[in-house]
Amino acid sequence: MTSIPHGGKLVDRFIPDHKVEEAREKAHSLPQVVLNSRQLSDFYMLAQGAFSPLEGFMVGRDYRSVVEEMRLADGTVWPLPVTLAVGREVARSLREGQEVALFSPEGSLVGLLELEEIYRYDKVEEARRVFLTDDPKHPGVAALYSQGEVLLGGRIWALGLDHGPFPQYYRTPRELREEIRRRGWRTVVGFQTRNPIHRAHEYIQKCALEVVEGLLIHPLAGETKADDIPLAVRLRCYEVLLQNYYPQNRVLLALFPAFMRYAGPREAVFHALCRKNYGCTHFIVGRDHAGVGRYYGPYDAQEIFRRFEPQELGIVPLFFDNAFYCRRCSSMATAKTCPHPEGERLDLSGTQVREMLRRGEPLPPEFTRPEVARALVEAAGVS
Repeated sequence: MTSIPHGGKLVDRFIPDHKVEEAREKAHSLPQVVLNSRQLSDFYMLAQGAFSPLEGFMVGRDYRSVVEEMRLADGTVWPLPVTLAVGREVARSLREGQEVALFSPEGSLVGLLELEEIYRYDKVEEARRVFLTDDPKHPGVAALYSQGEVLLGGRIWALGLDHGPFPQYYRTPRELREEIRRRGWRTVVGFQTRNPIHRAHEYIQKCALEVVEGLLIHPLAGETKADDIPLAVRLRCYEVLLQNYYPQNRVLLALFPAFMRYAGPREAVFHALCRKNYGCTHFIVGRDHAGVGRYYGPYDAQEIFRRFEPQELGIVPLFFDNAFYCRRCSSMATAKTCPHPEGERLDLSGTQVREMLRRGEPLPPEFTRPEVARALVEAAGVS
């Protein structure tokens, strides 16, 4: 049986088909706000229930409670703000209580906002509490500092859903829950990634499959850092890996169409709660989950889960140390299971992998499967 959605029910903020044309007509007379790519991503995640129990962009009482306490105003655990920021000039053209037409960056009407509140906020305070730093070099902090000075809060309504460039892998929380039920899985572990899966990831996932019935590989499909490997390349790597090395009846591959916030510990909890909404009962949390640079300790993302009672989260975190290939063991291991010193370990960082690909160097088979290595080399344009 899949997990209960966070907050008790799966949110659905789509305008019924028979009312879509009416909404389009009404939008002509409403004030307009154009969403950027990140805001549009949040908009669609809200509409399909991935951010349940949120029904829209946060109002002030929820925003302040989340920033300060990692809870909504009603006490429900929620670690990250989900807000709609606009500039002062746009905010002055709006008033609380009215509806607002929301448009994509390309100018298409995507939905409506029931504007409940217009409020100011402290970007530095949010940065320090959410990202644990106010350093503008941190990508999440930089994105926060670059957004508007005023927040708009209220419930949203979506005209439809954009399935992106890879619709065959796009499944809403409702659709994924139905597929899990169809397969008869009572326990499912979710795996978050923004990188190709290498042997260490594979080892961790297969360890998790020892305690659950199904595995959801749920790669992030939204905006990441500029030097991250493109989604199309990552998908090809996932495909060849699953075809050759995983049990076909125990693994699902679907996209998680959110953007990366790089909020470390808080984002680890956020990722877990979102996967709960997609039907997962368990979630893999590795070292430095959702981290960047050296802003967070290696186990901070695991320790944060201990702040909450299990029933408050409703999803079981599975904690794993970094895995690696030990030359002396001639097998995969973790720091807790391998008796040999660090010098015997093959453990490459994402930066090292990208540099090797740029130089045309082959990736060691102990680090990644040869089919994945070929896909990465082909994508890098190296013969």
